[in-house]
Amino acid sequence: MGAEGGARADPASLTDRLLQGLGCEGIAACDEFLTPVELKDLIECAHTRRERGDFLEARIGSGRELRHRPDIRGDSICWLAEPLLAPERGILERLERIRIALNRSAYLGLSELEAHYAWYPPGAGYAPHVDQLRGGRHRRVSLIVYLNEDWRCPDDGGLLRCVADDGGDRLIAPVGGRLVAFMTEGREHEVRSTRRARLSITAWFLGCQGSMLR
Repeated sequence: MGAEGGARADPASLTDRLLQGLGCEGIAACDEFLTPVELKDLIECAHTRRERGDFLEARIGSGRELRHRPDIRGDSICWLAEPLLAPERGILERLERIRIALNRSAYLGLSELEAHYAWYPPGAGYAPHVDQLRGGRHRRVSLIVYLNEDWRCPDDGGLLRCVADDGGDRLIAPVGGRLVAFMTEGREHEVRSTRRARLSITAWFLGCQGSMLR
């Protein structure tokens, strides 16, 4: 892509960094996953969807226990499903290439991808939780692509706190264009209260248990 689109991480280098982080700590963060143009395009897609009412208040629990608890989880979400806007199709295709690369390099057995936008209004967060309980067979790798321009740290808040394999906390700012990935099973994480609107795409690679990384 030319100078107008800016630079983004080289695909081979990106895969190597993800594998290194996932293998060492269970967490990896890579900047410049999106160019500035790609970032703006996806922000515009999210705004379009919010204006037409595609976002719904996120809920916790499952089945009959599913409920809205803004004191625990304050975001609104919109699942990425057909019909997709062109920039959305592009980001899902890039994530799909990462899935294939991780399978080739680490035999993770990742078979599918699911993704949604997550929008947090000022003052909202998501209390400590796990995306997949130990022994689960579906979500194997969690991914977050941040869609926030000019995020100021620490003034804007909204940090991701994620527990690494050594038990220590890793604090990650939701800087626009940044990709975060972590091994899902049993990993506690939270979104700390944000002081401005906070937008991301949250995704999961689905598959079975077992990998070369764990």
